[in-house]
Amino acid sequence: MKVLSIRQPWAWLIVQGYKDVENRTWRTEFRGEFLVHAGYIFDEEGYDWVVEVMKIDLPEKDTFERGGIIGAAEIVDCVQNYLSPWFVGPYGFILRNPRPLPFVQMRGKPGFFDQEVLI
Repeated sequence: MKVLSIRQPWAWLIVQGYKDVENRTWRTEFRGEFLVHAGYIFDEEGYDWVVEVMKIDLPEKDTFERGGIIGAAEIVDCVQNYLSPWFVGPYGFILRNPRPLPFVQMRGKPGFFDQEVLI
């Protein structure tokens, strides 16, 4: 199955159904379900922005799972413009049907990668 590494808290926001687009500097032709891998790196500034601007009550920073699969979602399109407060571009992977999954520790990789994961 395809896997995409995403920094926290963005990965959590996706699988919890808050964030409907994943921003990237590259486009993809991939459509379908993928596993959301929470990377080890934590976006401190992004966390603060979500709390202050989006007014979302996030878990404490040190409680986010990192370094493994935390959920799944479906990519239905890749766009350069999108009416969502989460879109900053230049490309946005439009997401649907997010869901959390039990944590499975594993190393991430850049871009999409294939991984056989027992979930």
